[in-house]
Amino acid sequence: MVQVAMSFINEAPDQDKKLSLIETLRTVTEGKIFVEVERARVTRILSDMKKEQGDLNAAADILCELQVETFGSMHRREKTEFILEQVALCIEKGDWTQAGILSRKIGIKYFSRKPKRTPEQIEKDKKEREEKEKNRSSDDPPLEPEDDVTDLKLRYYEQQITLAKHEDKYLDACKHYRQVLDTESVEETPEQLHAVLQRVIYYILLAPHDNEQSDLLHRINADPRNFLVPEEKELLKTFTIPELMRWPIVSEHFGPHLCSTDVFSASEDQQDPKAYTRWQDLRKRVIEHNVRVIAKYYTRIQMHRLTQLLDLDEEETESYISSLVTAKTVYAKIDRPARVVTFAKTRDADEVLNEWSGSMKSLLGLLERIDHLITKEEMMARIQPETAIKAH
Repeated sequence: MVQVAMSFINEAPDQDKKLSLIETLRTVTEGKIFVEVERARVTRILSDMKKEQGDLNAAADILCELQVETFGSMHRREKTEFILEQVALCIEKGDWTQAGILSRKIGIKYFSRKPKRTPEQIEKDKKEREEKEKNRSSDDPPLEPEDDVTDLKLRYYEQQITLAKHEDKYLDACKHYRQVLDTESVEETPEQLHAVLQRVIYYILLAPHDNEQSDLLHRINADPRNFLVPEEKELLKTFTIPELMRWPIVSEHFGPHLCSTDVFSASEDQQDPKAYTRWQDLRKRVIEHNVRVIAKYYTRIQMHRLTQLLDLDEEETESYISSLVTAKTVYAKIDRPARVVTFAKTRDADEVLNEWSGSMKSLLGLLERIDHLITKEEMMARIQPETAIKAH
């Protein structure tokens, strides 16, 4: 019945007649589980028509009311396409919260890269599917067809990257770009591979420092494909070395190249205001890196010397140190009257005694190990002459 009605809709002479037929069909099929898939497809047609008419809110409301993830008779690919369309409409409408909620309905395991199969494995899997299809009862859901979901994967992660960029979640954006990087079609296309490698490095550098970011930073630095993006590789390496980076030099050396991309902008760009924000965030990451390096090598330092090393004034220096102390990235205390910053944590007598006790225990363990090795060598030296005499 639904298929017959669809043929009438396609043959309708004008748009108003089509809308009337679709609304009638949706009303008739409402609540009927056995035609839920057909009703969903009709609803998608209605949403597309509303979007073409410029009524984006109505298009999103109509399509987002569908809970396609509960449809047992719909193939997974079609479900994913429906949800991706729902997310796209929410993003276009500016409803970022709803877009994030809807995107979590998609399981990312569906996009996992499948290992290459030999012809024997393909033939074996084909026979197994035929056997399953033969034994499947009418109540069981249909078997999922084996198809390539690369297009869905790239579309999904494109949306996730858009959501992450909107909320300035740089670490999430980096992870999503790494998933895009792990795609055969991207690896085989030099232009796409180059662009994705660049953005993986950009967003890991923009992410605030913590244990997860530091671990991912070093893993990305070890990627052998980084030679394709030499300037980004050089910038990445500077963040892995415990040495100071002066922002004026970094800006002069890397700035023109970075700002030639759509990720950064040294001035406020009307097309993408976030590009300037990301440029300022990169400056913050460079300064925070310098503060961590100074905290590693200094226990106490004069404020005027610290401002010279960071290329900042005192107010900005205090602000950055305070933010890093609040995030528990470094330990620091500022003595304003003495104009001294202390990075070494004050230890009480118990802590010093415990450290000394641990060091002594380690030293005695090493001595015991050395004594054991010396005894072993002496025994071997006594055995060797006896073995030589017996041989003669």
